[in-house]
Amino acid sequence: MSTISVAVSVPSPAEDCEQLRKAFQGWGTNEGLIISILAHRSAAQRRQIRDAYAQAHSEDLLKALDKELTRDFEKAVLLWILDPPERDAVLANEALKKWSPGNRALIEIAVTRTADEMFAVRRAYQGRFKRSLEEDVAAHTNGDFRKLLVPLVSSYRYEGPEVNASLAKSEAKILHEKINEKAYGHEEIIRILTTRSKAQLFATFNDYNNGFGHPINKDLKSDPKDDFLFALRAIMRCIICPERYLEKVIRLAINKMGTDECALTRVITTRAEVNMKHIKEIYYKRNSVRLDHALKKDTTGDYEDFLVALIGQDA
Repeated sequence: MSTISVAVSVPSPAEDCEQLRKAFQGWGTNEGLIISILAHRSAAQRRQIRDAYAQAHSEDLLKALDKELTRDFEKAVLLWILDPPERDAVLANEALKKWSPGNRALIEIAVTRTADEMFAVRRAYQGRFKRSLEEDVAAHTNGDFRKLLVPLVSSYRYEGPEVNASLAKSEAKILHEKINEKAYGHEEIIRILTTRSKAQLFATFNDYNNGFGHPINKDLKSDPKDDFLFALRAIMRCIICPERYLEKVIRLAINKMGTDECALTRVITTRAEVNMKHIKEIYYKRNSVRLDHALKKDTTGDYEDFLVALIGQDA
């Protein structure tokens, strides 16, 4: 499912460090050399490179890169080189600092990660920012969004395949009743969406469709401009098929006037080693254009080269 290409035999972390050091020296930075190394190393290998660089040069590689790179390329590389939990913690913090009701980045992170991954994100967040993620979510949100997002980022969902069929049926009925009442922020809707396992929720959504004749998402489209309803639909779509949801994030990021580099960078740097291959397949089926071609059309320079290196070029 990963799209990054890592050679069977790669140079040692020390050798990579020296090559990166060379890329920083002279009149201009050798961005191509940086891409050729960092875009083709696994998360574990990138961690080894960071450790070796700090030991050899008494400087964090992140600081060295920050001094040498600029703009969107810089942000993409700095995110990519972080350990996955720390990367998500940084992205969550950025989303909260500029949070608005239409910002879905936090939902994307909280729902598409496994329970163990999200636990690691919360730990990384606390280590980096000296506050809990839940604390910052509560501080930066309010109303129904606070009621929804605090448990969403703090729950530890069961990850197994077991499903309680009678519970799915009864909770489908609860969801239908509350949605019909337009009580979208009701504690029962929030409890179900933020605590049940994804397998259990998938069964509940199926029972909703079978029992009431239409998908739950359709009932939540009564007001397309309602950001809270959009947030509820985003949670459900991330549960049902996260790859399809993330394909849409990418599509919207590059198919409008002005590229949304933040969204594009976020999805590619976090999913390149996870499920980007599947996202690319969905993108092609949906748009009849390969994602690498779409990126080349919509981005430029070192930023383009780096993103294309992460997602891979198809023959």
